[in-house]
Formats: sequence, C-alpha cells, structure tokens
Amino acid sequence: MTSLIDFDCRSCGACCSFSPTWPRFSTETEAALDLLPAQFVAANEQGMRCDGARCSALVGRVGSATSCQVYDLRPDVCRACVPGDGACLTAREFFGIGQPNLPPDHIDARLPIN
Repeated sequence: MTSLIDFDCRSCGACCSFSPTWPRFSTETEAALDLLPAQFVAANEQGMRCDGARCSALVGRVGSATSCQVYDLRPDVCRACVPGDGACLTAREFFGIGQPNLPPDHIDARLPIN
C-alpha cells in the first residue's frame, strides 16, 4: 500500500479546490462549528464557503504549495480525506497533478499515472 508520505497535501490542495458541494458539514457538533471563523462558513451554514469550487480556507497555489487556514478546526469531511484514495486521485487528475508511483496492488493503481 502507498504510504501517506507519497501524497504531500501541502503541495497539492486539489481536493479543496475540486467541488463546491464537497466541503459540507455532516457530523460536527454545534460547538465545533461555532469555532470556525464566520468568513469561512457558507451563507446557508451547511458547509465551508467556496469561491467557485475552491474552499475559501485554502491558501496558496494548487499543485504547488497550499495550506488550510482552519486546519486545526477543519470539519469532519476534511478530516476524513484519505491521501491517495479515489477522491484524491480524481481531484489530482482534474488539476493535472501527477500521482506518486503506485504499487500494482494499490486500489487506485488502475488510474493512469501522469
């Protein structure tokens, strides 16, 4: 299995810029949501505010250097992201970000490597 170190999220950011419908709140408590700065929460309060498809808490250039301004407070959907899973690879492919060399037994090794 590919190790998480092969996928450096801080030089990617594709998952945070791929879909405005993705960073939605689901299992967070009201107390946890209250900790998020209001400027990063969508007007309907159902998820993170996005500028186009990009989460407003993401800073930097996708595919180069990125970081999350609310990393320690990020919602559960963001915490559940698994570097190298199908959603990760789909977002990376959309942005033309190459994949680390995946071993033949990796669940997503069937996807083309850029």
